[in-house]
Amino acid sequence: QVQLVESGGGLVQAGGSLRLSCATSGGTFTSYAMGWFRQPPGKEREFVAAIGRSGTTTHYADFLKGRFTISRDNAKNTVYLQMNSLNPDDTAVYYCAADRDTRFGSHYLSQYDYWGQGTQVTVSS
Repeated sequence: QVQLVESGGGLVQAGGSLRLSCATSGGTFTSYAMGWFRQPPGKEREFVAAIGRSGTTTHYADFLKGRFTISRDNAKNTVYLQMNSLNPDDTAVYYCAADRDTRFGSHYLSQYDYWGQGTQVTVSS
């Protein structure tokens, strides 16, 4: 059983940056592709970014327009989401997730097997 713990969320002004971290334990980190999803208030959970097992393949939601960067440190069993140029529409609970079946990561929420508890990101205008 894999445990995932997100951190790094908080309150930030529009135009600011945050770096989310997701520390994992209980499994072989390099066996999992990793993803970040978010759930804005009153909306469904949506894909943000994914990264393959080796860290060389990444995928992003189209709406990000290059503002976010996903990365992973396989030595630290941790995946990151660097978020720049934040705007109020980025306000959401951000979740990391682990996918044991695909090598390069997936956009699909149902593909992921393990989830963290989420971290709140609030962007003020």
